[in-house]
Amino acid sequence: MKRYFAGIIACFLLISCLTGCKGEPEPENASSVSTEAQAPEPTLYPAEIYSQLSNDKIAWGLKKVKGEKPEVPESITKTLSEFDGVYLSKSGGKNLYLTFDEGYENGYTGQILDVLKKTQTPAAFFITGDYLKNEAELVKRMVDEGHIVGNHTQNHPSMPEVPDVTTLAKEITGLDEQFFALTGQHMRYLRPPKGEFSEKTLAVSKDLGYKSVFWSFAYADWEKDKVNGAQYAYDHVMPYLHDGAILLLHAVSKDNADALEQIITDAKAAGYTFKSLDEL
Repeated sequence: MKRYFAGIIACFLLISCLTGCKGEPEPENASSVSTEAQAPEPTLYPAEIYSQLSNDKIAWGLKKVKGEKPEVPESITKTLSEFDGVYLSKSGGKNLYLTFDEGYENGYTGQILDVLKKTQTPAAFFITGDYLKNEAELVKRMVDEGHIVGNHTQNHPSMPEVPDVTTLAKEITGLDEQFFALTGQHMRYLRPPKGEFSEKTLAVSKDLGYKSVFWSFAYADWEKDKVNGAQYAYDHVMPYLHDGAILLLHAVSKDNADALEQIITDAKAAGYTFKSLDEL
């Protein structure tokens, strides 16, 4: 890790001297990802800088504890903090952050948006390139109704398995370019597909201007053909609510869509407030 930051400093000094010390190094391959918060201009450094970081695949995992924050290995939380990754609100409090992963549409996102609108609840939807291409109207509705649309990469690869930095960057920036063409907005948050990442992929994401968003709660809800009913989803979510939780639900689940209003209503009754990722 220290070599990575030392390499960035050395690279900066070298390029600055070669250009007459006139400013920041030029990005190798990055789109201009502006943010409402006026974040620093994203800069993707030369590939040799990232080669100093580990690309060993880490699979996001946690041990759920009823009514409490989950147990996550300290080594993983330390890595996340160094590269602007989050899985839990640092401020804690009785706040919840509702997120959905959207790889494809199974007919329930409209229902989910209806519930969010009825209950005045903010959410974030992490979409892929196929979802954006095939469900442009739903994506525009997400934006129009005030929700965050996050980057789940163009083709949903395991990010550590992408062969080079340029290709990895394009998985991120290519989707953002298409999203900007549709909505006039840029993406600010990224969720690594399958929850798989490495120091290298976190660094690339951060340098492209993204906060990597993991989760502190999820359950096996992604198999669209397994329908167990709204009560099943409710019973799997409610006991594990905890302060500062980032909740991951898959929008392909009929169970989730049918249970969502009751989950939101009862969570609010228990004193929780649903907040936007912008309030993390």
